[in-house]
Amino acid sequence: MSTAQHLATIDLLCARPFPAERIGSEAGTSGPGYHLAELASGEGFWADDGTRRVTEAEQYEAECAALASLLAARWGEAELVSLWSTRVRAGEGEEIPEPWRELSDGVGHAHLWRTGSRWVAVGVSWQGDDQPFQLLVAVTEIDPP
Repeated sequence: MSTAQHLATIDLLCARPFPAERIGSEAGTSGPGYHLAELASGEGFWADDGTRRVTEAEQYEAECAALASLLAARWGEAELVSLWSTRVRAGEGEEIPEPWRELSDGVGHAHLWRTGSRWVAVGVSWQGDDQPFQLLVAVTEIDPP
């Protein structure tokens, strides 16, 4: 998917109403007060021959940075937020609202904007050696925890 397609998906999610209950959609999942979508997905961190896919990790981080730059032209500079503590708190049993709990499962840090009554967060997710890299976006009216 191209950067233009990523922007179109973000625009769609920003304009789309939130459903009353959690549902799947063509872009990902949505629920009361949020949309969470995968913009791009790759492969796991390790290749079949045992080598690291560092270039893929770098590619996804670069794609995220490019997208963040375009969004910053629209909405101003993003706040770069760590989601590590959110993940730890969820692991300790604290109730973390969606989409923040799901986003923090794999995204270490996210670029975050407030636009109108909604938050938009983009980041790269990686949940383990056998999991793909993902470029994710969350659009929500739920404040970050």
